Amino acid sequence: MASPTVRIVHSGHACNIEEERYTERVYTIREGETLELTCLVTGHPRPQIRWTKTAGSASDRFQDSSVFNETLRITNIQRHQGGRYYCKAENGLGSPAIKSIRVDVYYLDDPIVTVHQSIGEAKEQFYYERTVFLRCVANSNPPVRYSWRRGREVLSQGSDKGVEIYEPFFTQGETKILKLKNLRPQDYANYSCIASVRNVCGIPDKNILFRLTNKTASPTIKLLGDDPVVVNPGQTVTLVCIASDREPTPTLTWVRNTETLPEKSVLNGGTLTLPAVTSEDAGVYSCVANNNVGNPAKKSTTVVVRALKKGRFWITPDPYHNDDNIQIGREVKISCQVEATPPEELMFSWLKNGRALRSSERMVITQTDPDVSPGTTNLDIIDLKFTDFGTYTCMASLKGGGIPEISIDVNISSTTVPPNLTVPRGKSPLVTQEGDTVELQCLVSGKPKPIILWSRADKEAPMPDGNMQTESYDGILRIVNVSREMTGSYRCQTSQYNGFNVKPREAIVELIVQYPPTVEPVFTEIRQGLARTFPMSCRVLRAHPSRVLKYEWRLGSRLLNAGQFDSQDETEYSVRSLSREGYGEYSCDIINEAGAGRCSFLVTGKAYPPEFYYDTYSPLWQNRPRVYAFKLQWTQMNPNAVDRIMAYRLGIRQTGQQRWWEQEIPIEGMIQKGELITYNLTELIKPEAYEVRLTPITRFGEGDSTIRIVKYSAPINPHLREFHCSFEEEPICMFTQEKSDDFDWTRHSAATRDTKYTPNTGPSSDRSGSKQGFYMYIETSRPRMEGDKARLLSPTFNIAPKNPYGTTNSAYCFSFYYHMYGKHIGTLNAYLRLKAQTMTESPIWTLSGNQGDRWKQAKVNIHPTAAFQMVLEGVRGPGIEGDIAIDDVTIEEGECGDPPPNLRSSAPSNAPPICHLCVTLLLALFVNRR
Repeated sequence: MASPTVRIVHSGHACNIEEERYTERVYTIREGETLELTCLVTGHPRPQIRWTKTAGSASDRFQDSSVFNETLRITNIQRHQGGRYYCKAENGLGSPAIKSIRVDVYYLDDPIVTVHQSIGEAKEQFYYERTVFLRCVANSNPPVRYSWRRGREVLSQGSDKGVEIYEPFFTQGETKILKLKNLRPQDYANYSCIASVRNVCGIPDKNILFRLTNKTASPTIKLLGDDPVVVNPGQTVTLVCIASDREPTPTLTWVRNTETLPEKSVLNGGTLTLPAVTSEDAGVYSCVANNNVGNPAKKSTTVVVRALKKGRFWITPDPYHNDDNIQIGREVKISCQVEATPPEELMFSWLKNGRALRSSERMVITQTDPDVSPGTTNLDIIDLKFTDFGTYTCMASLKGGGIPEISIDVNISSTTVPPNLTVPRGKSPLVTQEGDTVELQCLVSGKPKPIILWSRADKEAPMPDGNMQTESYDGILRIVNVSREMTGSYRCQTSQYNGFNVKPREAIVELIVQYPPTVEPVFTEIRQGLARTFPMSCRVLRAHPSRVLKYEWRLGSRLLNAGQFDSQDETEYSVRSLSREGYGEYSCDIINEAGAGRCSFLVTGKAYPPEFYYDTYSPLWQNRPRVYAFKLQWTQMNPNAVDRIMAYRLGIRQTGQQRWWEQEIPIEGMIQKGELITYNLTELIKPEAYEVRLTPITRFGEGDSTIRIVKYSAPINPHLREFHCSFEEEPICMFTQEKSDDFDWTRHSAATRDTKYTPNTGPSSDRSGSKQGFYMYIETSRPRMEGDKARLLSPTFNIAPKNPYGTTNSAYCFSFYYHMYGKHIGTLNAYLRLKAQTMTESPIWTLSGNQGDRWKQAKVNIHPTAAFQMVLEGVRGPGIEGDIAIDDVTIEEGECGDPPPNLRSSAPSNAPPICHLCVTLLLALFVNRR
């Protein structure tokens, strides 16, 4: 067992990687490129990885996964995705391991030139000054550098007395201003602002052209049509904006106060069309003209869509008497209110029993001050008489028409009485069960019957529909799928609308929601061996009613125990001497009037899954060209939880295949917690990857399986007994071509050589003398030019760890065969590339010129201090007879032995070809327990 460690490496394309103080790493990438960060972890059990990103005070968790996905990949990265990225690895042992790297996203937007001008007043009639300021701004990272040109002339500070270039205070390089003082005829010209980030990350310079003339001026606009524009729903509104003739020609656009333009709107230059308008389209629309000279011009108009809605009334008894009833000889007021748009077009009229009613001494019609109660009309009946009883109708309409009028009927009679609220018998408290549909009811009497408002009486909380109050016209509040949180007191009260304008009447309804017991644990898996004794317990967290509670323990459908809670909240059941029949799913049901809550316990004898050990040093080795072997290691999770593990079933298959090859491996004795078990998988075919499945077996049966992928990556681990590549297979031993060179190395053999090959250069066989054997070479025929380079990169090798008692680095012997024959031979170079936090490359071997028609061997000792690659570079000479070839590249641990003679005889033409045997998959497995 080991706590996690972590480090971050980059595998994507970066323009720059800087090392700052305190070991902070800054990874620089161009906007639009692909960010690829890999989190390399160690630790056992295998740590789980989580990537997080912070930027300022904000935190963005974009990946939270328990799979072993170590690589964070962001394609087409954008500027807002820059920030600090954290990789966190944890496996439950010790503290989590956390590393971070800062990512800088570089970008450069197109620059924008804005123009401002100031006109001074005449001073003592000597001169009239006009000064123009050209301001250039471009968003960028890193900070941009600006330069100015007039025509083709580069402008700089001091180059022209009439020109001043400066950076305003407190802008920190955000802009550069070109000041043209006392404008002269030669100042009317084309000006270019060039924004540059010094070609960092390959970002090219960007420029913008501005033409300054005597017509250059800020825009002015005017709107055609009325303001405001008042229309009926369904009509089409067209708003037209016209700009004056200024240079540069301004762009026109329309905006809507704080909202976006309606989706159905059509914008065509300065014309905005709103088809089939509705009330939602009403608002303030502004036309904005901008040509980057001075301030943008803006003019607004208001679109008003006629509407009438929410008609309602209320009756106010005589305010001079403390009585809520209507009585003969007293005053009564009828008020009528609607919401009207526009309010100034609102008109009211009154009818009594269908006949028009005019204001008189006893029937006074007024309208309330709009600031106090907008859209309200009142009918005051002074000294109510019996003949005044009847139906009064309030009619509301708009002067412009096009909108249906609203009519509200109010009946005044001897039966018109204020409301009264009561709760029906048996309706409070109201008991229901969670999930049911319930109706809370208040009976309202009186004439007319007002709207009833429902709200929570016991706390400030919204109603089920989300509002603080819910309207009801029949006094019933219907709640669907009632929940336990809805238990409490509900208030019903009369509204002043559509009824009497008197003190609200109210009543309280109590709602009690019963629900089944909430228990823990809901589900638990218990792994036990045979003949063991263990308890199970089920606990009540919440229940209503909380008494009386019953419990029932079952195995499957068989009842084991039953009883009733007194004062305790927990029940326990013990299994004594577990037998095979005792395996299965146990359940404990705790029951009240509303239902039952269940605890489930799955009792099984399955062994826990094994945990693969991913930090094996030198897990892969290769002794023959076509096959490799892999050291598989793991520990057993909680080995003592169940019966002794008697064997493991090992399955293996090539990725992409369906068939598993399986073998059972016996285990002697007890496995200890943390004990490392080793198996060697041999005869694995290069470069195939394999899926390995491991399943523990006890006398109960098979346990949980674990699967991992075994990949060939030659040589991810350099602690091979020997790495050797003769380029006989197409993958060329994981060698790759450098992407930034001029051309590529080519895999070739004499048997497949083109009949039009260049004579007097290049080998006639591979290093062993076989014409069927392959090698790598550079073709120097046209269109190659002198000095062109081809670079071949080896796989990445990890160095062996340092001796804990010393500081000596491991030594390796790097050797290869080369063929340099031809009168135009250039140069063959070998480099050692170290891949630490920063990548470095140093030359270790070089040779130039014609070396004769023979293969020769080069050997050199290397002492890498970090993961490394070998780079073989071929440089084209002055002509086409300059082919260079390499073969049999070897890396061995330890110093090189005595170098063999460089001279080798030419390969005989009748050398036999090398035959490659087909290798079947064989698993050679042995147990190495330590």
